[in-house]
Amino acid sequence: MTMTTTQRILDLAAAAPASHGEDLVLLLGEANELYQQGLQDLHREVAERLGGLATADLMLAAETAGMPCDASQDRDEVILLLALVEWEMTPAAMAYMEMAEAAARHGVCLIPEE
Repeated sequence: MTMTTTQRILDLAAAAPASHGEDLVLLLGEANELYQQGLQDLHREVAERLGGLATADLMLAAETAGMPCDASQDRDEVILLLALVEWEMTPAAMAYMEMAEAAARHGVCLIPEE
């Protein structure tokens, strides 16, 4: 049986509270890669699903979803915004965000200090 991105992120998020230091950084790094992969996969799906809509309809869909757009944004940007809105409501994305926020409260993040 193949583990899905969502399952793996949920597993990593469940393991995170018991992890510290470098172990937590490794968990967070893997979860971040999976988060990005999941967003890219969903972006492709949304682009296929909405690719035939007129630009004005895409802009309206983004506005309705709570992502205001302006005339300077092209179709690809609007489709990405719509994918992001949809992705952020998935259990995988929510678990990752909670994991990243909890790690940050413990001084752990993926951005190296300079």
